[in-house]
Amino acid sequence: MSNSSSSNIFTVNPDQNTEALLVNASETLSSLNAMTCNLAFNLDTSQRAIMLGIQQMAELGQLLVDRALEQVSPAPEG
Repeated sequence: MSNSSSSNIFTVNPDQNTEALLVNASETLSSLNAMTCNLAFNLDTSQRAIMLGIQQMAELGQLLVDRALEQVSPAPEG
């Protein structure tokens, strides 16, 4: 088994447009945020703090992606 075949298990369509990529990244980060929040409250105090730190990083990523999405595809003014 070659190394290159194992490194390409997951791929992103190179022809996908930026807006679609950002929308999918936003949805993925939103799911990660929800999962880490739910899991955090089933952990003890020290593990909860680590999980909430991960959740905050996911939320920061969400904000960055959403801002980029707004720049790529601004909401119509109305």
